Amino acid sequence: MDVRSPQQETVTAQRGRSEPEAAPVGTGAFARRALQRLTGLREFNILVALLVLGAFLSVTTDAFLTTGNLFGVARAFSLTAIVAIGQTMVILTGGIDLSVGSVLALAGLSTGMLLERGVPLPVAMLAGLGVGALVGLVNGLLITRVGLPPFIATLGTLSIGRGLVYVLTKGYPVTVPYDYQAFVWLGQGYIWIIPVPVVIMVVLTLLGTIFLGFTTYGRYIYAVGGNPEAARLAGIPVERVKLLVYVLCSTLAALAGLILVARLVSAQPSAGLGFELPVIAAAIIGGTSLMGGEGTVLGAVLGAAIMGVLENGMVLLGVSTYAQQAVTGTVIVLAVALDIWQKRRRARVRRARG
Repeated sequence: MDVRSPQQETVTAQRGRSEPEAAPVGTGAFARRALQRLTGLREFNILVALLVLGAFLSVTTDAFLTTGNLFGVARAFSLTAIVAIGQTMVILTGGIDLSVGSVLALAGLSTGMLLERGVPLPVAMLAGLGVGALVGLVNGLLITRVGLPPFIATLGTLSIGRGLVYVLTKGYPVTVPYDYQAFVWLGQGYIWIIPVPVVIMVVLTLLGTIFLGFTTYGRYIYAVGGNPEAARLAGIPVERVKLLVYVLCSTLAALAGLILVARLVSAQPSAGLGFELPVIAAAIIGGTSLMGGEGTVLGAVLGAAIMGVLENGMVLLGVSTYAQQAVTGTVIVLAVALDIWQKRRRARVRRARG
């Protein structure tokens, strides 16, 4: 038997009047919420900018919107995007890696020299990737154990790596025998109509997104970049996280070096010269904050795509090489300025809300 006091019945009656049954959510409301979420994503603005740039080049040139050109552009910026994935993780922790160009050249040269001497392909490729991981470990130890600033530590390994490349080659390229067709396929082959480097870029983008967004160490990376001292007090292994991101970054740079050697069928001593600049620019254009703690892998890849499409478009439009450098520099400055403006705007909104 249900026995309730008059007070309970009064409350029940009031709830019945004040809490009507929820009406089913309409398709329009759902679409509006989905659109708001989409436009709120950091990558959305970058994607819109990429689509606008592509539409402009499609109208102004006849060659841009062709299958061959689009896949050629994707193949060209895929190496930048692959290394930008690792660079993004480094920048998220508040660091920087200037040695990626030298690592690309040194790892590719190591694999090329071993293949030239008839070493089995798996061994040669693992050796090249191992060289990259070793350089990343050295970078991480110099920063976490010795206490060097990331800029100084990686600038030093940049010079050391480039010097080793010239010492080993004496300035001459190392040719890879054509017997290693599986290796050549890595840089020149296709899966259906898609170049293999583009497929590798897409797979690494998915893996990097999952790693940063859905794993413990991914959350640690953001925490270390947001506030290292707070992360340390919370029990996060800050030094181990920094070691991890530098090793990952250099390993991805080594992978890009192997793909480049496979594409050219030779290891060039000048490979990767200045490569660190477009890699860092791709991460920044993609929304990664140089202060750390903000950024995504997808944003970095889209940033690399914008740079690749922009470069291709300027070539198709007949813009001079010198002007191309000026335009690229302008895009980088505007991207950083936009990032700073957005941060200040969000800070003002938070202060206004109290």
